Amino acid sequence: MTAQQVKPWWKEPWPWLLMSGPLLAMIGCGVTIWLANTHADVPVRDAARHGLVVEKLDGSAVHADAHVNDTARRP
Repeated sequence: MTAQQVKPWWKEPWPWLLMSGPLLAMIGCGVTIWLANTHADVPVRDAARHGLVVEKLDGSAVHADAHVNDTARRP
């Protein structure tokens, strides 16, 4: 039998391939946290809440409210 030379683990491709998935997930998590902290959500102004629906109060709100009430009456 011929003895095979054993390479150190960092010279093998499989450990790096297996570690790349969690590493990419951690990088994506860091980017997501950074984006969430730098781009804050702007609060909605002039809005009315009807259950889970938030509608902006402008000229079209009357038509939207009528549409919501009309669909709620349907069986």
